[in-house]
Amino acid sequence: MKNQTYRMTMLFDFYGELLTERQREFFDLYYNEDLSLSEIAENSGISRQGVRDVIVRAEGAMQEVEDKTGLIRRFLQMQDHISAIQESVEELRKLNYRQYEDPRIDELTDAITRAARALKE
Repeated sequence: MKNQTYRMTMLFDFYGELLTERQREFFDLYYNEDLSLSEIAENSGISRQGVRDVIVRAEGAMQEVEDKTGLIRRFLQMQDHISAIQESVEELRKLNYRQYEDPRIDELTDAITRAARALKE
C-alpha cells in the first residue's frame, strides 16, 4: 500500500469495530485527527508510552485479522479489476461510435458500466 498512514486508516476502516473503545479512540485521534502521542496522553491522563502501547496493540490486532482474512488485499484487487473493466467499456463505446453504431453494444456497455459502479460502491 501507499504509505503507513494510508495503510493504517484502511485497516481501521475495515477492522476498527473489532478494537476496544479505548483502542478505537486513541487510534482515531492519532491517525485521523492527527494528534500527537503527547497530546492524546495529556487529554487522557496517561503517559505518552501508554498511548503508544494502546495504538501499537490496535495496529497489531487489525493487521493480524487482515493477515488471516485478506479482505483489504482483495478489496484493492477488485478495485483495480473494476477500473480495468471501465476502461475497456470506454474503448468499446469509442469503437462502436466510430465503426458500428450498434444500439445493442450501447445497451451492453451501459449495463456493464452500471454493474461496475454498483461493485465500486
